Amino acid sequence: MIRTISDLTIFIFGLMAIIVGLLGLMSPETILSQMNFIVLDRSTRQNGDYTIAFLLCSSMASLNMGIYYLLAAWNQWTKFYQFTVVFRLLTVTMFSLAIKNGHAPEGFIGVVIWELLGALITGTALWYDANTRVNKVNRTS
Repeated sequence: MIRTISDLTIFIFGLMAIIVGLLGLMSPETILSQMNFIVLDRSTRQNGDYTIAFLLCSSMASLNMGIYYLLAAWNQWTKFYQFTVVFRLLTVTMFSLAIKNGHAPEGFIGVVIWELLGALITGTALWYDANTRVNKVNRTS
């Protein structure tokens, strides 16, 4: 059950991950387009070009993570929320370095922004919820 702001943020991010995952499974080219990547027709892709296969795998992972997020929010697993903040910040760092070093295209900046916003929003919600609980305890004491 969703009771706190942090529950709600994790639930919303979970829904968004499910939607993006389903979109990527149904139309990987749409994901490429959203990231400002050049979209090649499948018939023109060379043997050994696994772009679509990679996007399908990534989309399935997004769908799975979305479900994990929903389950965590429903069960109010705040330790999971804290874990997501840390690993979202790690993702921001790794993708920023990948872009800077030329290992990833600049279109990945959308992933960096998404993960940074997710970490900040969830971290702020966790802080707010913790302070709200402390203030309620202090008022009843």
